[in-house]
Amino acid sequence: MATMTETPKSMTYTRHDYHATASVLSGHLHRPIDQKIEPQATLTLNDRRGGHLSRSVDQFSLEGLVTFTRGETRVSGARSMKTNGWVTLSTSIMDGFNLFEIISADRVVSQVSTEHAEVDGHIPSVTFLGTQYKNFQVSGFPVALTLDLGFCGNKPSEDRSYLQEPNFLEKVRHQTAQIAEARGLPKALKDQYDEKLAYVDQLISICDNGDQTARGPITCSVVQSIGEIPIPGVKTFGHVIVIPEFGSVSLGELEVGEKQYDPNDRPCVYFTLRSIRAKMGCVADGDTDAGTTTSNGQTKP
Repeated sequence: MATMTETPKSMTYTRHDYHATASVLSGHLHRPIDQKIEPQATLTLNDRRGGHLSRSVDQFSLEGLVTFTRGETRVSGARSMKTNGWVTLSTSIMDGFNLFEIISADRVVSQVSTEHAEVDGHIPSVTFLGTQYKNFQVSGFPVALTLDLGFCGNKPSEDRSYLQEPNFLEKVRHQTAQIAEARGLPKALKDQYDEKLAYVDQLISICDNGDQTARGPITCSVVQSIGEIPIPGVKTFGHVIVIPEFGSVSLGELEVGEKQYDPNDRPCVYFTLRSIRAKMGCVADGDTDAGTTTSNGQTKP
């Protein structure tokens, strides 16, 4: 077996399985009420035919604590007219979101699109174009967000996995270290990001060892910075907002991982984008994920 430092032979693919999922909102509240938030407007595309699916839901309210006025999801898969590759698109749109009157937004869009090339297309290129936050607020104060929709960069050379690509891993490491080493980071988050940083360092140290078993996922964010929030005690760390008496909110959290559909095949890379992840623990207790989209696929000779 060739190692990742060697140039592999090019491979042409003739078949493709599309994989995409999208959801507007999910989670579980434990306090002030104990109730699961069933995934809203969930869609899944998981076949070779591709096509386009959409679903919508209006006026969701969990006892007035978590609400949105309208949600929509879309998943699609098709051949590219320009490149003849396979394009998979997953989109979640949520309008009028409100979480305990603390986190709100007029519109939140999460979008992931992957393209697998016909030649050397086991690993896709990826873009998050379309992802957006309109009038995102914390307790009524508008918050400016800076996004990097090209965070993953170009597709890795030699058809290697993103989890074996030094440039991408170094970028993730830099972003993770900025949070892990920040002053004032709460201990629970400090422990969490120290663990993430150690894992990224491990991947960097073995990225050229040629191992073809699936690697565990890493997390980063397409939100690069958060503007000033004029509320006493509220702090930001990269893409994370820490709100006293409420909890923490992660924006634009991106999970990049590998899934092995067949033990005889190379692992396939997937990308899951969660627009708003709230972990609450005082005024409220529970977790919510708003705007979740996943895209990947599997090419075959």
